[in-house]
Parts: sequence; C-alpha cells; structure tokens
Amino acid sequence: MQKRVVLATEKPFSAAARDQILAILKEAGYDAVALEKYSGKGPLVEAAASADALIIRSDGIDAEVLAAAGKLALVVRAGAGYDNVDIKTAKERGAAVMNTPGQNANAVAELVAAMMVMSARNFLDGTTGSELKGKTLGLHAFGAVGRAVAGIAKGFGMNVIAFDPFVGADAMTALGVEPAASVDALYEQARYVSLHIPATAETRGSIGKDRLMRMPKGATLINTARKEVINEAELLAVLEQREDFRYVSDIAPSAETLAIIKEKYPTRVYLTPVKLGAQTGEANVNAGLAAARQIAASFENGEPRIVGNP
Repeated sequence: MQKRVVLATEKPFSAAARDQILAILKEAGYDAVALEKYSGKGPLVEAAASADALIIRSDGIDAEVLAAAGKLALVVRAGAGYDNVDIKTAKERGAAVMNTPGQNANAVAELVAAMMVMSARNFLDGTTGSELKGKTLGLHAFGAVGRAVAGIAKGFGMNVIAFDPFVGADAMTALGVEPAASVDALYEQARYVSLHIPATAETRGSIGKDRLMRMPKGATLINTARKEVINEAELLAVLEQREDFRYVSDIAPSAETLAIIKEKYPTRVYLTPVKLGAQTGEANVNAGLAAARQIAASFENGEPRIVGNP
C-alpha cells in the first residue's frame, strides 16, 4: 500500500519550498499532501490519523496527536530543535523522530550577527554606539548554529569563546574558538552571549540572575534558541538592577513579561515581531528538502531513528 506523508505546517513553508518537498516525495512513490495554515489542533489530529510520516516545523506533536496516528512511523522536524515533539510518547508508540540540524544554521547565524550590530549601535536610535571588533562573544552551545555564528563573529574581529559539554575542546580550537572553562566562566568573560541550547529538563529556566549578573558591563544577551530556557522573572530583575544590560530575542516572552518590558525597558530590549531565525527563502528550501529526503531514505533503507542531542 502506498505510504502517505503529510506536510503539516501551521506556519507554512514558502510556496516554492512546499512544491519541491511534495515533488520529491511523489517522485519517490509516496502519497504526499499538505496541511497548511490550520487553526487549532483538530485538523492536525485528523491529518495524523492517516499519515505514515509527518513533516513539521514548530507544530506540536503531543500525546493527543500521536494517539490518533495509528500507523505513524516517522516524524521529521524541519529544523534543529525538536522539543515540540513528545519524544517519549512517540518512542512508546513506535514512531521515530528526526530533525534536520544545520539546514537553518546560516539563516539563524546571520540574524544573531544583525542583533549584535543593533545592540552595539543602540538599536539604531541615532546615538553614539560601539563596534564589535575586539569584543568577546560567548556561545552557549556549539552546534551547527553556534559554529556558523563563530565564523561571522570572527569576520567582525571579535574574540569568540564557547561552552558545550557535548563538544570537545579540539573541535572548538580547530575553528579558532576558545573553550570556556565552565558555563559560569563563559558569562563572566563575554560581553555578548548568544544562546543555542535546546529546551530540556536541564536547561528550562536555567538562564537567570546568577548567570546574567556575571556578565561584564555593557552586556547583551541574544536568544535565538528557545523561550523556555529563560527565567523571565529573573531576567526582569536583572534589567531592573543593571541599566547597562540589554536583551535581544527572536522569541517573544509571556504576555505578562512583555507588558513589563514595553512599559519599563523599551530602549534596552528588542524583540523580533515574529520568529525570524529560519525565515529566509534559502533556509525554507534547505530544511524542507532535507526532511523530504530523510523520509524517503528512511523508508527505503529501514533506518528511521530517534533523535539525540542535535
């Protein structure tokens, strides 16, 4: 029987990327359909019920969706993170979960660079700012995005340090990046810190007052990773206590935190209007096509797997 692959994206790919994804799958012999701009969980649950595989972006694949997906064998998240998928339940139900790490890396890295420039130039308000050259950038995690950011930052003439317990020192030094002795040392040395950690049980709420108060004068925290890693109450406390501290994020905080930021710290916090990290035409195509090819290869070779640390 022909396998069905559903491209389920509440926030859709570009039309060009969508058409190429479906073409790859159909050429490989799959019944490929798209569910786009849906509202509420109902349409996703209904689509999952007939799917052998799903391609998603930030769409939530939770226990309810998985319970309806009786023959689902594979979920591919077109992107690096996968905390929007209930990995434990998927594994229990025999569905493998994959991601496409690295496909969005350059797009996110360029946004990080733009955010650093914006902060250094006082969010382009016309006042005298500073240069990035000679400043220290700390990368909290050194996966595909962190490495891409390092390359751009070195082009600015920045000193780059990184902390990642899953990456050896040799891999960092090979790219001209200094390994930080500890996560605390990273925050103590870096005027700019860029977050690239996933949202896990260990990292949720881990970026708070203790670490941020360690940062040097004129510090900027950049978040293109996950909302959940920020302790928002402690972030607000740092903004209150440190008039030199800035926060630039591609992920909106809670409504309550956002209201306080707008009222009290509008000149020291910049939030993108929507999540922009992977929103380039190139990243759309790269991640989507990689997802389609991984599905085809997995079914052909019988090698679907549960993802690990990206």
